[in-house]
Amino acid sequence: MFTWFVAKRLFAQGGSSGRASRLATGIATVGVAIGLCVMLVSVAIVLGFQKEVQDKVLGFGAHIKVMNYRSLGQQEFSPIVIDDSVTSRLTAIPNVASVARFCTKPGMLKTDANFRGIAIQGIGQDYDRSFISSHMIEGEMPEFTDSVGSGKLVISQAMAREMQVEVGQTIYAYFFEQTVRARKFTVAGIYRTNLTDFDKNFAYTDLFTIHRLLGWDSQQYAGAEIRLQDFERLDETLMNVVNEVNHKQDSYGEYYSSMSIRMEHPQIFAWLRLLDMDIVVILILMICVSIFTAVSGLLIIILERTNFIGIMKALGARNKQVRHLFLNYAMLIILRGIVLGNILAFALIYLQKYTGLVTLDPEVYYVEAVPVLVNWWWVLAIDLGTLVISALAMIVPSFVVSNITPAKSIRFE
Repeated sequence: MFTWFVAKRLFAQGGSSGRASRLATGIATVGVAIGLCVMLVSVAIVLGFQKEVQDKVLGFGAHIKVMNYRSLGQQEFSPIVIDDSVTSRLTAIPNVASVARFCTKPGMLKTDANFRGIAIQGIGQDYDRSFISSHMIEGEMPEFTDSVGSGKLVISQAMAREMQVEVGQTIYAYFFEQTVRARKFTVAGIYRTNLTDFDKNFAYTDLFTIHRLLGWDSQQYAGAEIRLQDFERLDETLMNVVNEVNHKQDSYGEYYSSMSIRMEHPQIFAWLRLLDMDIVVILILMICVSIFTAVSGLLIIILERTNFIGIMKALGARNKQVRHLFLNYAMLIILRGIVLGNILAFALIYLQKYTGLVTLDPEVYYVEAVPVLVNWWWVLAIDLGTLVISALAMIVPSFVVSNITPAKSIRFE
């Protein structure tokens, strides 16, 4: 208690101490604050970027797909029976939020000026349209069904620009098999997600139209898309789906198979996981900066207060007590730096969150502004980690006081 009391008095009198001591204290505080601020902001950006990209990928694809075994690794799907009994068994699996049938047909969009290859996905009333609807920039997302053709098509902004079409205009789609089959669509809506690989290749229409183009029986579809209540339980739920349907045959002798979205897009999720390494590198570098400035500041303060140390020892203070005194002093500097670092970090994070001040090229980064996400467990871990590691680093330089003798230090200037 005595050493803590003296440390607080010295800290409170920082403004009246020597110039070098004031400068060292200020540099140490700023070093800790900047280091902590960079850590918090960097983690918020990486977490925000991971969530933003992952949400967009999950919006385009189901968390889990059930399909024909022969469809794995193929661009075109083979039919598999997805009747009410199959959907009921899938819906009953824990953590499953919804099950939707789908069909996909590759074709070519054509206008008078342009043409391009495309994959048109047919969706019904049970399909979760919330993601595409939230990214509509023109028109609307129609209420597609599996019982009637709508003649409407939803395309991306990238497609609309390339094909030079707008909402309400007519566009033709051609499908090539033994013969060429054409369908006329009206552009009902235009979406933009900034996921270039997806935006340039996916369009949406009703399930009825695509199902008829494929010529399959009434219960045959490309597969079923399963969305989960908790994506963190993906692997567990996938195993339950595998146990429920995999390696079983439908009425046509086709075998069911399942795959998660991580298996469907491994390169994207591997890239997102690599960002965790960026967090580790940034944390190590910034903690080293904080430690270096704090240690340097403590050494300067000890050297400038050599006379004070000599007097303390002459009055009976032991080396251990004097070390604890300066360790407490250093802790106060670190705590002030942590408080200032948090204030600065959250000011920057929330400024970016609500204003989007720092923008990005969506063609490269998939987002228009730097995304941020505050995870309070990460904040607590970084604050406590900085405090503990910096405090432990102070132990070694504090032993300098052991070499200071009262006889020489009292005359020290």
